[in-house]
Amino acid sequence: MSTLVTNIGELVTCDGTGEGGAGARSDMALVVVGNRIAWVGEASVAPAADSVIDVEGRCVTPGFVDSHAHLVFAGDRSAEFAARMAGQAYDGGGIGVSVEATRAADDDWLRTALAARIAEMRAQGTSTVEVKSGYGLTVADEVRALRLAAEVTDEVTYLGAHVVPPEMREDRAAYVDLVTGEMLSACAPHARWIDVFCEPASPHAFTDEESRAVLLAGRAAGLGLRVHGNQLGHGPGVQLACELGAASVDHCTYLSADDVDALVGAAETTTATLLPGVEFSTRSPYPDARALLDAGVSVALASDCNPGTCYSSSIPFVIALAVREMGMTPSEAVVAATRGGARALHRDDIGRIEVGARADLTVLEAPNHLHLSYRAGVPIARVLEV
Repeated sequence: MSTLVTNIGELVTCDGTGEGGAGARSDMALVVVGNRIAWVGEASVAPAADSVIDVEGRCVTPGFVDSHAHLVFAGDRSAEFAARMAGQAYDGGGIGVSVEATRAADDDWLRTALAARIAEMRAQGTSTVEVKSGYGLTVADEVRALRLAAEVTDEVTYLGAHVVPPEMREDRAAYVDLVTGEMLSACAPHARWIDVFCEPASPHAFTDEESRAVLLAGRAAGLGLRVHGNQLGHGPGVQLACELGAASVDHCTYLSADDVDALVGAAETTTATLLPGVEFSTRSPYPDARALLDAGVSVALASDCNPGTCYSSSIPFVIALAVREMGMTPSEAVVAATRGGARALHRDDIGRIEVGARADLTVLEAPNHLHLSYRAGVPIARVLEV
């Protein structure tokens, strides 16, 4: 079965050409066969197909690739947000509130909430999302979170090393042993990735030595590596991620010149995933995306949708923040939220519109991609069902 998507006002291919690598072209069409793109070209010479979708001059982009999200959780932390807006600093301690609520929720409740969050993302243009565990922090609860995540995505991440749970704070070493031992053995079959909150600035997260142990154990178990790093202050997360060849180091809020150099040197393997929704929600300084791009760092944008530090599932909101606050051009921000996210997941079949790629498409209620930041907060993006 073939489908012609035609009368595309602007097609943003993210093929690496043009301004910001967006590869934007006018008056285009494409043909989808099965779930793959089979042809791309000018609408006037488009081949016939079994069915036709006329987008009436709208803009089409690759589906957004959200490479960092925490979607399996219960509980409400809106009061914590209000406290931060009044000046309270974030140190990771609120995660324990979500852990308690998530442990108490049953599978059906968590599954329904997860499905609603995925639907919310698709309604805003996200076609691929990575989903982490990390709000269970027991063997059974982490396995449950991963099993539920695997029902909605192939990009599942084991984050037993999110924080040290309250019941084990007097014996951190025992918890690290659990994360790298029994919990890892139970969780690895349900995950593609392992992650760690490497943040010595937080008493709740993990040190350089602890993080290294977690990542090496995960790699030995066959999992790819991801790192939460340099969010709350300068620290070892970026250097550790680059040294071990992690696919992504996420946050990168506080970077030294040596950190930037490490990211440049590791650009073929390690992507700096920026999460400006977190800075918005915590009143933290925004990363300098302009400097990273100019230096040659591989950069992605993601939502970090979670109940504590960024309860937003909107990649268009993230794009607008990146343009307004981090020095990215609108084209660069769209590429970072699509092809950049794909790089952060080591995927070459998504995040671009080219022959052979998956037919994951987003359509905008707008003539071009500039409207994603120009009309901030307006729901103009949705996944195009082909």
